[in-house]
Amino acid sequence: MRRFSPLRSGAFRFALMVAAIFAIGAAALLFMVEQSVRRYASEVANDSIAAEVAVLREESRATGMAETIRSVVRRENAAREHQLRYLLVDRSGKYLAGSLPASVAQPGWHTVTLPNHDPDNDDGAATMSLTALGARLDDGATLVVASDTSDLDELRWGLGLWSAAFGLLITALALVGGFVVGSVFLRRLDRVNRSVERIMQGSLAERLPTIGMSPEFDHLSANLNRMLARIESLMEGMRQVSTDIAHDLRTPLTRLRQRLEAMRDSMSGAAEEQVDAALAQVDEILGIFRALLRISSLEAGAGRRRIIEVDLSSLMLRVVSAYRAVAEDSGHFLSDTIEADVVGRADPEMLTQAVTNLIDNAIVHTPSGSHVSVALERRSDGIAIIVADDGPGVPASERGRILERFYRRDDSRNTPGAGLGLALVSAVASIHEATLLMTDNLPGLRAELLLLDPHVARQATD
Repeated sequence: MRRFSPLRSGAFRFALMVAAIFAIGAAALLFMVEQSVRRYASEVANDSIAAEVAVLREESRATGMAETIRSVVRRENAAREHQLRYLLVDRSGKYLAGSLPASVAQPGWHTVTLPNHDPDNDDGAATMSLTALGARLDDGATLVVASDTSDLDELRWGLGLWSAAFGLLITALALVGGFVVGSVFLRRLDRVNRSVERIMQGSLAERLPTIGMSPEFDHLSANLNRMLARIESLMEGMRQVSTDIAHDLRTPLTRLRQRLEAMRDSMSGAAEEQVDAALAQVDEILGIFRALLRISSLEAGAGRRRIIEVDLSSLMLRVVSAYRAVAEDSGHFLSDTIEADVVGRADPEMLTQAVTNLIDNAIVHTPSGSHVSVALERRSDGIAIIVADDGPGVPASERGRILERFYRRDDSRNTPGAGLGLALVSAVASIHEATLLMTDNLPGLRAELLLLDPHVARQATD
């Protein structure tokens, strides 16, 4: 039975989908947080700059320029804590106080980019960006207050890094969880598949175990088990009816045959010939009943436990050798191409019957002088048993129907048989989980029975 990897299970794929959704959701959430924090930090920094400018303008009006210069110097020396920088120039642009260059003295909000004189404290950045606000004082001087935005940039970088880290962590946890859940689910599903396989092999009394993952799965198992119980009951009823009918009819037919034999012993001439003909017809009817019972038994799954490893090469050689004289007596040419040392899993008795039926069908339904070939070969997709002839063949529209019970083509109604030979071959193929193909041999009919190669099946299972 083919085994599936947890990585290819539906549970793992579902977990992967959930992981992707959570990762996208986490990334979107952290992005919104980053945007909100950045906006809030920018507003706080801008409010601080605006407040500082307003205070200095009031001091300039109240105390004059000299005191304003001293206040700027005092604030500049104390501003390292809150990253504020100042510039004060007179109306002619002459530098008066502050650490900012005189070139940035302009009114309104603007961004200032300066060389970084301490790159070790700013992750090695060569430049630094500041948000600045300039204002005209009453005497025409220009005051500029700027705030360093490097802390804000670091905050944004940190939030982005944490977003990526948490997204990867959530994805990894979901993948691990999906693998674990997938493994548990597949182990439980494997029990269900084994039960289904035993049911397919004819054990209709088998019932599906509960999966146990959720009430929905358990409810499904219970419904399937009720359906299997119903099917078992119906199949058993049909089988019993068929068996009873076959046995009930075989008993009077057997008695009729015995009476005909007793009558033949006391007759002679034309009457004896008539009795012999009647005996042949009774034997044919009994053979039909035996074939029907055999097909019904096979279709019900009987005999699967008799499948063992068989030397197919030796089996095919024995069948061909047994039929060579039959082919010669009917004026046919029988050839074989049997590959040596081919071993497969089969029920030897059923497979022999199937190959015998195929050869017999080819001989009976082709004119004298036709060539019948039998082949056994190992392929990449299995072991092929091929019986082909160069007779009139079968139209493509009827190749499927010749496998049905009692179906006989118009041009075959004068030949012996009841139309059950190929139906039996089809039942044997079903028991062996093999593929039976009827194709054109150009000319003639080509019947191909493809058995599973045990070595290939073992590799697929591993």
